[in-house]
Amino acid sequence: MIKNSIPYLLILLALGCGTNGNRSNQHPEAKGGRVYGGTLRVNETDRYLSLYPYLMSDAISHNISTQIYEGLVAVDQKDITKVVPAIAESWSVDESGTVYTFKLRKGVKFHDDACFAKGIGREVTAEDFKYCFTRLCTASEDNEMFESTFKGKVKGADDYYERSKTGKPFGEVEGIKVMDAYTLEVRLISPSNTFVYFLADPAGYVFPHEAIEKYGTKSTVGTGPFILKDDNNDYLTLIKNQNYYRTDSFGNALPFLDTIMVSFISNRTLELESFKKGETHIIFGLPSASISEMVESQIADFNSKSPKYFLQRNPELSTQYYQFNVLKKPFNDRKVRQAFSYAIDRDKIISDVLHTEAFGPGICGITPPGISGYDITAITGYHFNPEKAKKLLAEAGYPNGKNFPHINIEVNSGGGKHVEVVEEIKKQLKNVLNVDVDFVIVPFAQKLEDSKYARAEMFRAGWLADFPSPENFLFPLYGATVPDSVTKPSYPNTIHYKNPSFDSLMRLGFAAKKLEDSYEYYRKSEQLMMQDAPLIVLWYDENLKMIHSFVKGFYFNPMNHKDFSEVYLDKKNPAAKQ
Repeated sequence: MIKNSIPYLLILLALGCGTNGNRSNQHPEAKGGRVYGGTLRVNETDRYLSLYPYLMSDAISHNISTQIYEGLVAVDQKDITKVVPAIAESWSVDESGTVYTFKLRKGVKFHDDACFAKGIGREVTAEDFKYCFTRLCTASEDNEMFESTFKGKVKGADDYYERSKTGKPFGEVEGIKVMDAYTLEVRLISPSNTFVYFLADPAGYVFPHEAIEKYGTKSTVGTGPFILKDDNNDYLTLIKNQNYYRTDSFGNALPFLDTIMVSFISNRTLELESFKKGETHIIFGLPSASISEMVESQIADFNSKSPKYFLQRNPELSTQYYQFNVLKKPFNDRKVRQAFSYAIDRDKIISDVLHTEAFGPGICGITPPGISGYDITAITGYHFNPEKAKKLLAEAGYPNGKNFPHINIEVNSGGGKHVEVVEEIKKQLKNVLNVDVDFVIVPFAQKLEDSKYARAEMFRAGWLADFPSPENFLFPLYGATVPDSVTKPSYPNTIHYKNPSFDSLMRLGFAAKKLEDSYEYYRKSEQLMMQDAPLIVLWYDENLKMIHSFVKGFYFNPMNHKDFSEVYLDKKNPAAKQ
């Protein structure tokens, strides 16, 4: 059964004292007991794909870019249902719900960089946002964001995109206007319940034309609290932006940290060892078995008055699934796809492979629990039903797996978990359907690229919410984004799924003025998609995360957004090594 709700649990693990912090005594004391200086160490289990905003298709790129770039607005780190001001100090929407007017802060500057005169970052104006949003509406192999953001939403954006393909002068985007240096107007075709969320994501980031002209898509010049300093295969270094404009609630200039060191340790066991040694300060997505072993091995210190770590277990707005290549046999047959979905014992995967580290089995739709007002239990998905799976496969012409072709599943390692899952799925498909599948492990970047061009029969996939709406999980199946040829990349619809009825319902959801109306259209479209079974929903995510107790000001949230702008290292904490 799916758990209807799981409270956020904060467990104090009092596991002794002593770890590092690399703090400097050269900084003044901040107000409110906060502290300037030091290095925060975090880890990612894979390399990022790109730090160019319109090529960010993975969570790791997003995690790093959030520290470097900003847009007009941002998602509140503590409450993901809220969008808060960023470079825009305020905004308004007219009575029609289609005209957005953004008032920019004065004095916000781009990072100091050699692309500017004398290397000094200049002030951000409304013209910069117009420049970026116009690039977002320009057809290019370096632009993967238009389809899922401005297309069909911003007035004149579609026309501009098509004209841009000609390479001839094509004027301006009708719906993007600079009213004055600090006022930007964006006009939509029709009201949208989610448009402002798009502006909080990488598609809404601002960057200077000078940096693009000098570095192209290798540019990392933004306005955020940190600046990219070094980048190699082992780690990435971000340094403090001394000219950052924001302050905290006490009036302290942000950020507090001098440096963020991002390592790239793919092995979860090695990552945990790094955390124990204090070489990593925050760890995300821990295997629950590893945590249990860690607690049990140090249980004598459990009641310490000076806890060394905080452990948090919470659900995420994230779904793990396998996608089919619906363009060719055998998965162009819906009965085959349905048979595979019925053949998977999701509870066994959660108990035996994930060691219960999941919110619940994926027995409804692709949208996970946790989105207020959207009842996923109204979606009928797939339970483990071996007899029904066998019957469907036989009806498709493969009784007891006879003459079924050999299948390859492409998987990225993901710290080892995904490999263990695919091995279990391989066994289950053989046991239930008597079909043979194999798998190949590739880097995440290759898996994503291969899925865009439908180069394998099946792919491991997952989706972590960009904003809390079923629209965000269903849009990657929207057929209007699929190109007319497999020789062209399909993104975000890497499944290449096309169903006119699904697309029609999605468009009604996009245009609905009331949230509840849009949710009803999305529910119907999701049910239709699940009947077509272009994917196998496996489980809804839940993550274990640990943080050293001297790391303050960081908030976990269900979308895994990582904002380090207010993080500081408490040198007075007994658990911190001075």
